[in-house]
Amino acid sequence: MVVSVRRHQHTHLPRRRSGHTTTVTIGAERFCLTANQQYDGSLGEVFIHWGKHGTSAAGLVNAYAVALSLGLQHQVPLAELIRPGLDQFFVPNGHTDDPEIPRVRSAVDYIARRLAMDWLPHTERAELGVYTLTERVHRARTWLTEAERLTGAALPAGAARPR
Repeated sequence: MVVSVRRHQHTHLPRRRSGHTTTVTIGAERFCLTANQQYDGSLGEVFIHWGKHGTSAAGLVNAYAVALSLGLQHQVPLAELIRPGLDQFFVPNGHTDDPEIPRVRSAVDYIARRLAMDWLPHTERAELGVYTLTERVHRARTWLTEAERLTGAALPAGAARPR
């Protein structure tokens, strides 16, 4: 019997990293999501801050960020890391102050969507069902135009025709 051992390739991040921090309010809760780059410009690590240091909530989101970062550093594709978080439902949820993602089902749902929008190309995001606001508007216009073409129905009086 032959057993093969798969060695994990761990990528080391540069000492000084570029990235950005996004703050968002979900319901009444404020989150800070920091995403830093690897040498090649791809996502390398994630930090999430929520609530008071030492609380269960803060610990759980920190553990989620560590898991995402370790996966990225072991070259797990970002889409595979965030797929399970999309549409997870728990509190806090609801309205956000992020115009690109106006409503979420949970903090993990927001984090997954924000990382997808910031770090994945359109084709990968489309496979996950994650679209920017501009892409959602374009899709809606396309659907309306197609529905009009198929039904021959005119728009209600006073409604603006999509351009």
